[in-house]
Amino acid sequence: MNIVVNEELKAYIDPLTPEEHEALERSILAEGCRDALVLWGDVLVDGHNRYGICQKHGLPFQTVQNTRFKTIEDVHLWMIDQHLGRRSISDFLRGVLALRKKDIVDERRARAMVDTAPPDDGAPFDADPPAGSPDGNAPVLPPPAPLSSREAIARAARLSSNQVVMIEKIQKQAAPELVAAVKSGVISINTAAAVASLPAEEQVSAANAGKDELKQAAKRVREAKRKPREEAAEAAESNTAEQPAKADALQLLEQRVAELTAENQALRKQVAELQAQRAN
Repeated sequence: MNIVVNEELKAYIDPLTPEEHEALERSILAEGCRDALVLWGDVLVDGHNRYGICQKHGLPFQTVQNTRFKTIEDVHLWMIDQHLGRRSISDFLRGVLALRKKDIVDERRARAMVDTAPPDDGAPFDADPPAGSPDGNAPVLPPPAPLSSREAIARAARLSSNQVVMIEKIQKQAAPELVAAVKSGVISINTAAAVASLPAEEQVSAANAGKDELKQAAKRVREAKRKPREEAAEAAESNTAEQPAKADALQLLEQRVAELTAENQALRKQVAELQAQRAN
């Protein structure tokens, strides 16, 4: 059997750690390759690690064709859903995959609305079904549900909306060294999102210094953000405390104005009476 390993698909999901790969290899050596490799025609879609281990040790394996793939995007979405359904992946990777799924679904919906390019435009290898794949009569995959809000993304990833926001920030702002630290579990998503607020060179420096320095950098970022908020709160509290005094002063001033106005009217009356007496 000719099995094609496409490097783009192999790297589409983060690889196993050395420890995870060793554990899988021990399991396959002890029990054999129990799960079938998933193919799209000749292209290997799922089971790259199992395939490599079986090839290394000359072990037999089974394969199964997924007859519902029509485009490379179908393959990507299937791979994402497979991994989102697993418990062993980290929260960070879960969020990254859910956001990746959102991008694919959004692109498909946009193309469908304008009825332009086919959904596999720009595929990393031949967009036609690969050799050995089913013909055009294969059932079409149902369109995935839209992920139109952070809440929907969070549900797909089984995370909180706040975690999704932080993962988006890390993807957009974090230096590669910082991303590697959160992927490996050295630091939490919360810490990585805080450090991602720093300039790139400071992120790299903290990541190279290790876990403790990353935590300290995150602490400095949070304190820097907290200080303006505390000052604003203190100013608001001060203004609230001053309001009764200002109200009392205003009341006294209004009372004094009323008294002066009354005195002025009395004086005017006296002047008018004097003028009348002189006239007589």
